[in-house]
Amino acid sequence: MAENGSKQRIGLYPGTFDPVTNGHIDIIARSARLMHKLVIGVAINTGKGPLFSLEERVELVQAEIQEIASRNGTVIEVLPFQGLLIDFARKLGACMIVRGLRAVSDFDYEFQMAGMNYRMAPDIETVFLMASERHQFIASRLVKEVAALGGDISSFVPSLTLDRTLKRIGRT
Repeated sequence: MAENGSKQRIGLYPGTFDPVTNGHIDIIARSARLMHKLVIGVAINTGKGPLFSLEERVELVQAEIQEIASRNGTVIEVLPFQGLLIDFARKLGACMIVRGLRAVSDFDYEFQMAGMNYRMAPDIETVFLMASERHQFIASRLVKEVAALGGDISSFVPSLTLDRTLKRIGRT
């Protein structure tokens, strides 16, 4: 229970986080202020050809969010998951799913997913947060591509993720 006797608000922010970007960190920090507990759900998604293993992605997200959790006092947990997002949200007792939007192109897909999720679980709300202006163009897919082609990704990802990404693609 929350301090005022109301039900604790648990939110779920799902994604593949391959790699975790500054845009992800921004959404995590902002959404953590809206709830008592935030679970970062790291999806098993081999179809996207991940650069990092599931375990590595969970570890990187955990490492990169430590400052956020300590700064605002919200409990933030990082857990892997597979299967239907709604089933995972129910298992956690989540009342909201957080989705970040970068551009209009994201909205169409996210709108459809929110509708499907609502049909399956009308008691779980989907909340959209617009990416901050400085992060609107950052996508994990593009970060990997820029890094593989020798570009500078230091302004797109946190420092530990930068080091690990460069090592993974053979750059130091």
